[in-house]
Amino acid sequence: MTSFITTVSDSAATVSVKLEPVEEVDDPFFIEIPEPAYVPSCSQGDFDSNQRTRNQFRPRNAHKGTTSYQLRQYAEATLGGGSLRKVVKLPEGEDENEWLAVNMVDFYNHINLLYGSITEFCSPQSCPEMKATDEFEYLWQDNENFKRPTKMPAPTYIEHLMAWVQASIDNETVFPSRIGVPFPKGFSTMIKQVFKRMYRVYAHIYCHHYPVIRELGLEAHLNTSFKHYVLFIDEHDLASGKDFWGPLGDLVDSMLRTD
Repeated sequence: MTSFITTVSDSAATVSVKLEPVEEVDDPFFIEIPEPAYVPSCSQGDFDSNQRTRNQFRPRNAHKGTTSYQLRQYAEATLGGGSLRKVVKLPEGEDENEWLAVNMVDFYNHINLLYGSITEFCSPQSCPEMKATDEFEYLWQDNENFKRPTKMPAPTYIEHLMAWVQASIDNETVFPSRIGVPFPKGFSTMIKQVFKRMYRVYAHIYCHHYPVIRELGLEAHLNTSFKHYVLFIDEHDLASGKDFWGPLGDLVDSMLRTD
């Protein structure tokens, strides 16, 4: 049987097989923003009261009457209707970048809530590497402190990831909240990078913490959140190639066939 190991970073990933090494080149786009201090988590498994979840929940600046507010109201209304395929579609006449931004923030919050529920089970000791399956390891890289792809424990990687996304959301240059201010030219590239990185948290949870998710009664929350994520990426063509889903490819294929 041919065995292989994949090491995924945000600059390059190398896949070695018996015949010839194959190199996957990742999109090297990074936002030029400082990385803020990350709010430490407490060691509670409660889905509703985790301290890190409360501190890290980042609503997009969506005041009543603004486009962001209206889009969020639309998304919440359609989500209650039961059709995830309908939820992910761009509302008629709306700006696509605004729709991507609103949903990116919502997915960030979903992922943060889910991961916040199992943080006491994800430690540098239990998860010394940021992996999905053993064949897929993710390395962290940014423009500030880790300019080279760096191996680190899963919780450390996820802390850097959440802080990076939070800083992006808070950056008015990247995520303008005022009416009439356009999104930057590189916004679509940045969005794809964020969605790709946030997917890795889902992959880690499914591959390493699914039994805990079931024990906590959060299986339906995880599956619904991830299916919503998958359908949104599929609808808006945010995946970068057929290998984007890696270890969860079969699950994703199943989700794409149903609604």
